Amino acid sequence: MCKKIDLTKIRLFAMDVDGTLTDGKIYMGEEGELFKAFQVKDGLGIKLLRLHKILPVIITGRCSGILMNRCRELGITEVYQDVKDKASVMQKLRAKYNLAVDETAYIGDDLNDLPAMKEAGVVFAPADCGKQILPFVDIHLTKKAGDCPVREAVDLIMDAHQFDLSDYKDF
Repeated sequence: MCKKIDLTKIRLFAMDVDGTLTDGKIYMGEEGELFKAFQVKDGLGIKLLRLHKILPVIITGRCSGILMNRCRELGITEVYQDVKDKASVMQKLRAKYNLAVDETAYIGDDLNDLPAMKEAGVVFAPADCGKQILPFVDIHLTKKAGDCPVREAVDLIMDAHQFDLSDYKDF
C-alpha cells in the first residue's frame, strides 16, 4: 500500500545542510578555514516557507559559523548543529510545536539523515542522494545537492497549497 502524501499539512520543514543546501563538498582554505556555497533560490524558498507560516529548521551533524550567518540572513531561528541524534531533534520539535508526524517534512541526502527521515511525515531527497535511503524517500527530487533541491521541494509545497502569486509582492 502506498503512503498518502498531503503536502498541505506541512507546518515544519527540516533540512540537512551538506548535500542538500550545499553541494556536499567541504572546501578548506590553507589555514583550515571552511567555505560553503548556498543557492540564492533555496534561500528565497526558505523565505516563502516563513511567509506561509511553515517553520524552516536546520538539523546538521557539522558545526559552522558560516551556516549561522546564512540562517540569520534567512530568519531561521531553529538551528541544530553538531547533532548526533537527528531523530531526537525531530521528536523534540514535534513536541515543542505540538505537531503530528504528517505535519513535518525533512530533506536529507544520505544515511546519516535516515533517523530524522523516519520521524518525518514527508521525506524529500536530492537527485544525487545515497541510493540506500531511496526506500525511505517519498519525493525524489530532480535537482542535485547544492542546485536548489530545497527550492524544488518548497515549490511543490507551495503548489499543493495553491498560493496566489500576489502573496510574493514584497520579495
